[in-house]
Amino acid sequence: QVQLVESGGGLVQAGGSLRLSCTASGVIFRIDSMGWYRQAPGKQRELVATISSGGNTNYADSVKGRFTISRDNAKNTVYLQMNSLKPDDTAVYYCNMEAYTIPTLRYVFWGQGTQVTVSS
Repeated sequence: QVQLVESGGGLVQAGGSLRLSCTASGVIFRIDSMGWYRQAPGKQRELVATISSGGNTNYADSVKGRFTISRDNAKNTVYLQMNSLKPDDTAVYYCNMEAYTIPTLRYVFWGQGTQVTVSS
């Protein structure tokens, strides 16, 4: 089985920065896309950013220009650099990976979530 472990969340003032990390462990043949999602209280989970195996990125309009997603394939790790944080960015952030455990079986895995709180 594959496990995703996130780190880097916390409390920060508006305008500040945080860097989230998410590392996959277990039996992994290959990881395709990696991404970050978030869920604020009373709201549905929403996409924040994704990055393909080739390095193509996609961002939610609300974070464009402030957040940067990157990946280190050798470490099975995805990062989310968050700058110019706003109170509206407060949410639980989840990492997501589409990974093959064997060449023909692909699964979607989720991390346990890490809380990001931005104070005004």
